[in-house]
Amino acid sequence: MFSIGYLVVVTNLMLVVAGLPLLLLLVTTDPRRSWPALVLAAVLAVPALSGAFGVFRAFTVDRSTAVARVFWLTWRQQLRRSLALGTLAAGTGVMIVVDVIAVSGTRLGAAVTPALLVLGGLAATTTLIALVASVERPDARLREVLKVSLYLGSRRWYLTVVSFGVLILLAVTFTSHPALALGLAAAPLLYAVWGNSRFVLLPVLAPDPAQA
Repeated sequence: MFSIGYLVVVTNLMLVVAGLPLLLLLVTTDPRRSWPALVLAAVLAVPALSGAFGVFRAFTVDRSTAVARVFWLTWRQQLRRSLALGTLAAGTGVMIVVDVIAVSGTRLGAAVTPALLVLGGLAATTTLIALVASVERPDARLREVLKVSLYLGSRRWYLTVVSFGVLILLAVTFTSHPALALGLAAAPLLYAVWGNSRFVLLPVLAPDPAQA
């Protein structure tokens, strides 16, 4: 219990430090006016998710409680890839929002909007699964990771829906109770997202040493 409590507290602290620019913008600015800066800060915060996923993997597989060391080691190792994935997701999201606004209220919009929303969902799904896959298999090429993440995330869409439901819960908690979200809820909820995404990837992951 002490190890779990330590993991939660320190992981939350590391998430706050790594995502500080995004958190400050969310707290101090109007998102409707500062959205370009928020998009950039969100991309820069994506490596923090990789760091947290690395901590969860190390604790689950090796029972490692070197939370800060594992977090920043994974953050550094996954920096380029996680930034690339974050940029892909953010760019796709901005493009879709702009297109939906542009065609809203038109006949074309009624036909195109559902397809755009599906595209956005696929991009978000692929990004999330790819972040977990990159931590699990850092030797895999990005192209391979994207293909596998898109395929398995789409095939096991019901599990992906659960992951995004948990992320939405975290976002709602942050909106209403920021201290609770950052101090307590972030790590457990992200652990659930990581575990669920890892289960999605089981067909392509190497055998888990913890189950050997």
